[in-house]
Amino acid sequence: EVQLVESGGGLVQPGGSLRLSCAASGFTVSTDHMTWVRQAPGKGLEWVSTIRISGSTSYADAVKGRFTISRDNAKNTLYLQMNSLKPEDTAVYYCARYRGTAGILYKEWVALHQGTQVTVSS
Repeated sequence: EVQLVESGGGLVQPGGSLRLSCAASGFTVSTDHMTWVRQAPGKGLEWVSTIRISGSTSYADAVKGRFTISRDNAKNTLYLQMNSLKPEDTAVYYCARYRGTAGILYKEWVALHQGTQVTVSS
């Protein structure tokens, strides 16, 4: 059974940093493209970043230069390092196997997972 469990969220001041983790089981993260998506209060799902099997990465314009996606193959874990956080980064963050860059594609996945809450506020 494929399982992905996010952690690392919390309350942080604007300009601060957080590192999210996504522990995988039932499959190997290095053998699939992996993605982070987020959902802000009252808004739709937003694709954030993808790391491909090759290790190449992509980012949404809103987070480019501030967020870094990575994986640890030995730990079978996906990460999202978030720096220079802004209030608009406040959202529930979810990790998932890649389905595309349209947030709506992750709707069913997100409905079954808890994600991790990130709140950026002074």
